Amino acid sequence: MNRLLLLQLSMVFLADFGQAATTSSAKFGDQWRPLIGEWIGESATGARAGSCAFRFDLGDHIIVRNNHAEVPAKDNGPVAAHDDLMVIYPGATESQARAIYWDNEGHVIEYSATWSADGSTLTFLSKPDPGPQFRLTYKKMDSEGFTVSFDMSPPGQAGVFKTYTSGRLRRQK
Repeated sequence: MNRLLLLQLSMVFLADFGQAATTSSAKFGDQWRPLIGEWIGESATGARAGSCAFRFDLGDHIIVRNNHAEVPAKDNGPVAAHDDLMVIYPGATESQARAIYWDNEGHVIEYSATWSADGSTLTFLSKPDPGPQFRLTYKKMDSEGFTVSFDMSPPGQAGVFKTYTSGRLRRQK
């Protein structure tokens, strides 16, 4: 009898989930389009520092960002590679989204993302929790580039951000 009840509840849940998934009208607004493409990363000095790509996927229902950064080592050691993947999906409005980030160091970060009212700045902000809080900001320089800043707020000091690293992205020709 318990198995029958569990099966019935599972069927109801799956039916409700399927209907919710097919009735979602969330989509990306036009302000997201300038991100789409292949990018070359540059350090603050203009030296090449990696590359990334933003692309629509799953019928334009998500944006996938693949990133490869070349991190200079201390004391003239070898350059370290940092690779990460971010999946961005539409939020409550066309200028908002949610994102999940994974990297080769084992970090997983959940972000909310919002474009500024003038469409010039995209800010990814993690939730404050007992650990550090993170902010990733893209600011348009022109149609072919963004400045990028990754900021951290120490544990217990949500919103008190200090820049961890920054650079520029130039559209790959």
